[in-house]
Amino acid sequence: MIKQLKSITVNVLAGANIAIVLLMLAVGFSHRFSPADWAVLGWAGLTFPFFLLLNLGFLVFWVMFHWRKAWIPLVGFFFVYAPVRIYMPVNQEKEVPDSCLKIISYNVCAYGGNFKYEDGFGAVYSFLEAQQADIVCLQEDVDSWRRYVVQRYQKIYPYNDTTVFIRSPHSFNAVGVHTRFPILRKERLPLPSKANGAVAYYLQLSPADTLLLLNVHLESNHLSSEDRAMYKALLKNGMKGEVKGDTVKAESRYLLGKLTDAARKRAPQAELLHDYIAAHSQYPLLVCGDFNDNPLSYSHYKVAEGLTDCFTESGRGFGWSYNQNGFFFRIDNILCSSHFEPLKCQVDSKIDFSDHYPMICWLKMRDKP
Repeated sequence: MIKQLKSITVNVLAGANIAIVLLMLAVGFSHRFSPADWAVLGWAGLTFPFFLLLNLGFLVFWVMFHWRKAWIPLVGFFFVYAPVRIYMPVNQEKEVPDSCLKIISYNVCAYGGNFKYEDGFGAVYSFLEAQQADIVCLQEDVDSWRRYVVQRYQKIYPYNDTTVFIRSPHSFNAVGVHTRFPILRKERLPLPSKANGAVAYYLQLSPADTLLLLNVHLESNHLSSEDRAMYKALLKNGMKGEVKGDTVKAESRYLLGKLTDAARKRAPQAELLHDYIAAHSQYPLLVCGDFNDNPLSYSHYKVAEGLTDCFTESGRGFGWSYNQNGFFFRIDNILCSSHFEPLKCQVDSKIDFSDHYPMICWLKMRDKP
C-alpha cells in the first residue's frame, strides 16, 4: 500500500513537473508572437524567471529523492537554452582594445536625480564626463533649462542634439545624442505614440563610413506612482501572506490590464522600427534605448530581429536596468548590426542618478570583406 502510494505521488509530481516545463517553454518563446493578437503575451515574458525557479526546485527534489526523474527538468532546461541566454547570458570576458567604440544608453529620468539627488543633472553630467564615451544616447533628455544644458554638454561633446516628442503642462519627453562624431542629419520616425518615439541619426563615423544610430523610447507602461506602490505592496504583503484573495485578483487584473495595453501599443512601434532597420541595412547600425519591455517581449524580439543584442552577446547576468518599486528588469538595450562585434556590455548598477541604470557597451568594428 505504501509502495503504491509512493508510486502515485511520484507520478503526480512528475506530471506537475512536465506541466511546468511546458509552461516554461510556452513563456520562453512567447516573445515571437504579437500581443496585438494574443493579449496574454503582453506580460507573459515577465513570468519566465518564476518557471525557471520552479523547474530548478523540481531538479533539486528529483536529485535528492528520485534521481531517475531528473531527466524531466534537465530536458526542460535544454529546450529553453535560447530564452535563458537572452534573459540571463553568461559570457567570457574579452579584452577591450582602445580602438573600440564606447556606447552609453541611459534614461536619465528628466534629470530628476532619482528624487534623492539635489542636482540630478550635475550627477549625470559628471558621470558622462568621466566615462568619455564616443556616443551617448539619452532618453528623457529633457529639462526646464534647455539652453544651459546644451552649453554644458558642449564642453565634453562637440556634437549634440535633442529631439522633443511632447512638451505640455502634463508631459515632457525627448531623446538626445551627445557624441564626438559629426551629426550629418536626423529623421524622426513616425511611431504611433503621443509622448514616446524614435529618432534616426546619421553620424560621420569616418570619411568612408556613415553610422545609422537609432535612439528609441518605446511606449511607457503608464504606471502611476500609486500603481507602482500597489505592485510593491502586492509583492511585499503577498510574500507575508497578508493579502486577501479578492484583493490580489482585483489589483493584479488592474496592473496586468495596463501592462497588456502598453504592450499592444509597442507592437506596431517595434514593427515600424524593424521595417526601417531592414530598409537601411547597408549602413553600420546601432539601436540604443529604453524599450519599456523585458528581454522576452515581442517588442524586443521584433526590433532585434536581424541584429545582435550586445548584452546577450557580451554581458553577464540579468543586467537589470530599471530599479524602482520591485520592477527589476532589463528594459534598456543596445543592439548592433553585423558590422560590429560586441566585446563587453554591462549595466552599471552603482550609478543611481535615475530610475534606470546606464548600459555601457564596447564595440569593435569588423573589417570590411
